[in-house]
Amino acid sequence: MSGQMLRILQIDLSERRVGVLPAGGLEHYLGGVGLATKLFAGLVDVPASPLDAHQPVVLAAGALAAFFPMCTKGVAVFRSPLTGGWGESYAGMRLALALRLAGWDAIVITGRAEQPVYLSIGPGGVRFKSAAALWGLDCEEAGRLLRQLEPGRGFRSCLRIGPAGEKGVAFASVNVDTYRHFGRLGLGAVLGVKNLKALVIYGDRDYPVPRPKQYREIYDQIYRQAVRTDVMEKYHALGTSVNVSLLSELGALPTRNLQQSSFEAAERISGRAFAESTLVRKVACAGCPVGCIHIGLRRRQFAPGYEYESIALSYDHELIYALGSLLGMSSPEKVYDLIEAVELYGLDAISSGVLLAWLTEAYQNGLVREEELGCRPEFDQVEGYLTALENLVRQPNELYTLLARGLAQAVEQLGGREYALCLGGHEMAGYHTGPANLLGLAVGARHSHLDNAGYSIDQKALKNGWDEARMVQELIAEEKWRNVLNCLCTCLFAREIYTPEVVQQALAAVGIERSRTELAELGEEVFQLKNRLRSQLGYSTRRLYFAPRYFATPALGRPVDPARLGEMLELYRRQAGVEQDFGG
Repeated sequence: MSGQMLRILQIDLSERRVGVLPAGGLEHYLGGVGLATKLFAGLVDVPASPLDAHQPVVLAAGALAAFFPMCTKGVAVFRSPLTGGWGESYAGMRLALALRLAGWDAIVITGRAEQPVYLSIGPGGVRFKSAAALWGLDCEEAGRLLRQLEPGRGFRSCLRIGPAGEKGVAFASVNVDTYRHFGRLGLGAVLGVKNLKALVIYGDRDYPVPRPKQYREIYDQIYRQAVRTDVMEKYHALGTSVNVSLLSELGALPTRNLQQSSFEAAERISGRAFAESTLVRKVACAGCPVGCIHIGLRRRQFAPGYEYESIALSYDHELIYALGSLLGMSSPEKVYDLIEAVELYGLDAISSGVLLAWLTEAYQNGLVREEELGCRPEFDQVEGYLTALENLVRQPNELYTLLARGLAQAVEQLGGREYALCLGGHEMAGYHTGPANLLGLAVGARHSHLDNAGYSIDQKALKNGWDEARMVQELIAEEKWRNVLNCLCTCLFAREIYTPEVVQQALAAVGIERSRTELAELGEEVFQLKNRLRSQLGYSTRRLYFAPRYFATPALGRPVDPARLGEMLELYRRQAGVEQDFGG
């Protein structure tokens, strides 16, 4: 703030050494993904494996973290064991606040501990603590014990991996404060190979605001938009799970491994169904007035004589898609049982669900056998999927060792590529809207719907008659602006509130002057920097593959034309300059 030097904590697990990295000039990036990308670029070992213990992990918060509503995210940048390339993931709850209160803008972790450890990062420095008693525990039990062991209640953030991360599953997640995650691209496996079970971050620092009157005015403006208009109402009311029935009606909800784009049981697993039968409370990330995290209660009998247990689980659209419609699940209870399993093991829900959906068809087509699987995966039958998830973590045979490397690698050896829902090596998110979504997932930096909102661009293109060039232009422009928001680590649900003008005013209120032109230039710079790194790590649009299943199943009521998608990919290459400048 106000020109103060960024503080970047460096932790070497191999040497148990702690230091502060030089940060001169890095204030330009405003923290978040810009800062993390720049730090990662200087430390990554390109020839080495993604799971080489010396590969860096960078955690960072944005310049507005803890100062403004919905500036709640922390970013992790790493090399993905799932794709072999760029890894970028975001998590909320208390992480950004805890980093700010602990006095750090970013944390860089390298090396591998000799024995399992966890890190306690607080006002007294960094302590390396034995995680021998935590190793092998699921995410829930490990979190419960860490909360008992560590100080900072109410202000701390507790990051931990589950058995999946310990076993090196390529899509293992990191649980953040129970209800949020670094889910996508396998950060859990990266921490697992480092023998790092958990981090607990807390602090008590104060930050004076240099322009209190200006700060109060823009803070109130943002707050009023969040709570007194309908901009955020969707996220607080039913949450993103409202999309389940809406997308099914539109013909855009992937169902039964995308054999369908609408689901006859959509209303039974809709956001309304979950809310009316299971919702018990709504939770917010630290510094957010919206409360978009929906917690439901799964009640089940575990023994005769009216013996019941109740388990609180968070749900949203992506979970209900990946562990619901994509697997043909027809009740919230079945979806909850799968959510609970991926939560405890520490698996990414989307990658897990897409893999299970493919595995169901692979079993039907004779590519895998019941003797190898230890189960019969069938749509709408939860028990087989629970066994498969357990075996993904245990890896009792070569088949599960292969499946634990992710769907893209599995189909290279087993076949079934024509119905594998991967884009850029990453499992598909919960939208089947058309060519902009497919292209956006394939070329976006983290192959996520949150990179560039291709699903929304498809719908706008149908409404407004946009041609291919306009759709590609919108994809690129959206990704560049989201890079700015991700430097600040604002919640992307609030992207309509954090316009360029509001971002400029919010930064100025805490002593950071940026023009709108400078913000746009930052988005461009981070976009190009990430693309150069991605190319160095092996990504190329020339190697993209789009499974025939995407074209066989209608999207928004019409088939996707592969020739049109190919034309858009060529337009993207030219407009973004990704192949000409970086080689591929």
